[in-house]
Amino acid sequence: MLKTKAWLNAARLRTLPLSLSGIIVGTALGTMYGSFDWRIFLFAILTTVGFQVISNFANDYGDGVKGTDNENRVGPKRALQSGLLSRTQLKRGIIISILICIGLVLALLYFSFGTENLKYILIFGLLGGFGIWAAIKYTVGDSAYGYKGLGDVFVFLFFGLIGVMGSMFLYTKSIYISSVFPAVTIGLLSVGVLNLNNLRDYESDKLANKNTVIVKMGIRNGKIYHILLIVLSFVCMLIYTILHYEKWKNVLHLLAFIPIFIHLVKMLGVKNTVLLDPELKKLALSTFLVAILFYISFTNL
Repeated sequence: MLKTKAWLNAARLRTLPLSLSGIIVGTALGTMYGSFDWRIFLFAILTTVGFQVISNFANDYGDGVKGTDNENRVGPKRALQSGLLSRTQLKRGIIISILICIGLVLALLYFSFGTENLKYILIFGLLGGFGIWAAIKYTVGDSAYGYKGLGDVFVFLFFGLIGVMGSMFLYTKSIYISSVFPAVTIGLLSVGVLNLNNLRDYESDKLANKNTVIVKMGIRNGKIYHILLIVLSFVCMLIYTILHYEKWKNVLHLLAFIPIFIHLVKMLGVKNTVLLDPELKKLALSTFLVAILFYISFTNL
C-alpha cells in the first residue's frame, strides 16, 4: 500500500487535468472542422497522461539526484527526496512508462492515419519521440533545459501549440490558422502554472542553481510576467470567440476566466511567494474548465 501511494505521489495526479486541457480544446476544434472519433480521443488522452507521468517521474528523479529537492523545498515532498522510492526504482518506473507511452503513440497513429499516411505517421512519430525526450530532459542530465530557463518555452509548445493543434490535426488532417488563438491561450495558461511553481520555489531553486525564468528575472518581474501571460491568454481566446461567434453559447468558455482573474488578483496580493502553492491548483483547474467549456461552446454537446 505504501509503495502504491509512493508511485501515485511520484505521478503527481494533480498535474493531469492541466495536461489534458490541450487535448480537449484540440478535440473541440477537430470536431468543429472535421469529425469526432472516440478512438482518437481515448488514445490521445492516454498518450498525454503517459507523457505527463514520464515527465513527473523524471522530474522527481532529476531534481532528487541534483539535490534540488531538499529540506529547503516549499512544495509537496517528492518520492525520491523523502526516500519512498529509490533511484533504481524510479529509473525503472521511467523506463516502463516510456515503453507504455510508445505503445500508446503507435495505437494513436494507427487510429488517426491508418497505415497509408506514412508521411503523417513519420511526422507525429518524431513528435512523439521529441515529447518523450522533452519529458525526461526537463530536469535529467547535465544539460537539463529546466535548469537553463527554457521550461516555459517547452511547456508553451507541448501544452499549447502541439497539444491543441496537433490533436486537432489527428481528426482533420488539416491546419486551420484561427486555431492558433486557442492553442496560444492554453499554452500561456500552462506557462502560468509553471510560473507560479517557479515563483513559489524561487529561494530553493536559486540555492540549487536551477536557473528558471523567475530566478533570472526576479520575483517582481515574475509577477509582471504572470500578468502578461494571463491577459494575453484571455485576449487570444476573445479574438477566437469574436471570429467564430454565431450564438450566445459560443461565449460560455469566457466565464472560466472569472476565477482566473480572481486568481490573478490574489497572486498579486501575496507577499511571501512560498504561499502561492494553492494558486497552482486554482489556475490549473481553471485552465481545465476553460477547455471543458470551450468544447461545450463550439460543439453540439
